[in-house]
Order: sequence, then C-alpha cells, then structure tokens
Amino acid sequence: MSSGVEAEIVLDMAVVLTLGMNRVLGHGAGIAGKGAEALAALAEGRAEARAAALAEVETHERALREVVARNARIEALAETRDRLGAEVPLPAELQPDERPADELTAWCASTDQLLDEAERQLSEHLAAEVTAQVFASPAATLQTDTPQKPKPENNKKTDVQQSLARIMARLLPDAPDEERQAVADAARLLSEIETTDEAEAVLHEVRLRIQDANSRTRQHREDERRRAAEQDAAEQAEAERRYVLDSITAAFEDQGYEVQAGFETLTADDGTVTLTKGAWPDHSVRMRVDDAAHVRASMVRERPAESEDDRRVDVEREREWCEAFEDARTRLEAAGIRSDVSWRLDPGVRELPVSAGSRHTRTRAGQRERSRERHK
Repeated sequence: MSSGVEAEIVLDMAVVLTLGMNRVLGHGAGIAGKGAEALAALAEGRAEARAAALAEVETHERALREVVARNARIEALAETRDRLGAEVPLPAELQPDERPADELTAWCASTDQLLDEAERQLSEHLAAEVTAQVFASPAATLQTDTPQKPKPENNKKTDVQQSLARIMARLLPDAPDEERQAVADAARLLSEIETTDEAEAVLHEVRLRIQDANSRTRQHREDERRRAAEQDAAEQAEAERRYVLDSITAAFEDQGYEVQAGFETLTADDGTVTLTKGAWPDHSVRMRVDDAAHVRASMVRERPAESEDDRRVDVEREREWCEAFEDARTRLEAAGIRSDVSWRLDPGVRELPVSAGSRHTRTRAGQRERSRERHK
C-alpha cells in the first residue's frame, strides 16, 4: 500500500439503478430493496440470486422512467389545453410510490391511449376554431362559373370548409403560437378567393405550412427531451458522487477517523475531505473524489518534520493509513464500489508535505451534516 494513492472507481449496476429509482421516488441516497439484495448476493458469491435481484431492479427502474415520461406528457398537454381553452379530459399524473413494476407498466399502456385521444381532440379543437374564424367573414364566399345557381355555390363552400377542417386537424396542438399564426394566416386567404382553383392553391399552402409547423414542433419536443435527459444525467452523476463520498466517509469513520470538510471550501460539496484521528496531532490525509470515478489521497503533516524521530513517526502513520485504506476498500466493495488502484507511493519514499492550514481552523460542520444525512 502507499501513503499516496490514486484509484479508479466503478459503481455496481445495482447501485446505479437504485440511485436512479431513489431520485424518482424522492428517497434518500441509501441502497435498499432489491438493490441491497443484489449487493448482498454479490458479496456472498451467489451469482444466480444477484442476477435475479438485478433484473428486478432494472425492470422497476425502467418502469419508473416510463411513468416520469407519461407524467411529463400529461403536464405538457394540460398546458396546451389551457392555452387553447379547450375542454378535453386528461388522466391524472401518477405518483409511483412503492407500486410494483407490472402495475406501473400497465398504467403507462392505458395512459398512452388516453393521451393519444386527448391530443387528437386538442388538434380538432384548434382546427374547428381556425375554420370557424375563417368562414365567419361575410367575404368568405366562393364564386363558381354559374353564379345564378346558389346551391352548388354553397356546396362548394361547404366542401372547402370541410377540407380546411380536415387539413387543420393535422396541426399538432402544441405548435408554438407563431407557427399556429402562420398557418391561420394562410387559411384566412380562403375568405378572399373566388374560384375553386384558388381555393385548392390556398389549401395546398395551408398543408405546407402545417408540415413545416409540425416539423419544428417535433424538433422542439426532441430538444426538450434532450435537455431533460441531460438534466437527468447530471442529477444521476451528482447522486453517484454523493453516494461514493458518503460511503467513503462512513468507511473511515467506522475505523475511528474523523472526516472533515476541506479547509479551502469549508464544505465537502466539491468532493474534498480531510481525515484525522485523535492520536494523530501532526498528521492528516487529504482525499478528493472526482465525479464518482476517481479518488486521490495523500498524507500531509500539520507542521514540518524537525528530527529523525518525526520522520520515523511519519512512516508509522503512513503504514497505519495504508492498512486503513485497504480495509476501507473492502468495506466499499460491499457497498457496491470497486476501486482499482492506478498509482501508489510507498511509505517513507518521500518527505510528507506540510498542510496549508492548521486542523484547528477547519470546520467540522460538514462532518456533522453528513452524519445527519446518513441517518435520515
């Protein structure tokens, strides 16, 4: 082992999936349920039990994400409904709580049908609204080659009105206002046409504008999904980093170390902590966790070494720390955190660097706060 060490961190899939479920359910950062069963099976070498528990975690996590997606769609359609002033029923959002995966999956399937129907009704409402506005104008008359026969003329107007309503129903209801306005502007030209050929030309323009509007609306939807995925990935990364940092803190506190926030930041939010012991008046260990993927640690002195006896104590403290680090690695592996050492410096190889600040000036608020968080 070494007094200075760097290691790559790999989280077990059970940890990754369970942390994702915890975020959806609003739970803490601990590992419970099937995730805990999978880790226990891993520690005991029960491959089949681990695979079964992990499969259940994967199924449940996937079902939860599907529920989140449906809830987001319900919210988006509700906003569209309010903007259009339409009376269209929508299903209530589902709070997943502790529901089993098969119940969540069944709810998603039934909700998809309701949401598709709601979107269709919203499109029809928008189409009827624009069509009514266009043909409400007295100027919206269609001239034919035989103006002396009003009945065919009225029939032509009705045909155009029905065609417009059918075409307008293709416009996605959540199209932005400027897109809807562009389509409506083209449709209003029907109030000024005099022949069927002119009507067909206007209807063709309406079709083209709806195609453009729908294309941009779908792109907007995709952009929103991408941003949501990026936000989800950032939150997952933070949850994983926090889990690793809390697990490391617990692993060393269980061995009698005091884990304090870094002196420079006064918090552990950046992944930096300081390890001390009551029997170590002159030594501490600085540790930093980067993105739940890399850990670096090194021992430092609180004041410069002044004698050979000081250097002898340095080596003793380094060896003691090395043993603690190996013990912590074993504890962390049981928590689903594997660490592969990529660099190490053996005890006594170099003179220990001196800490930039005295331990007495460092805050222990971070340590107390983390302790409270772990026991929530």
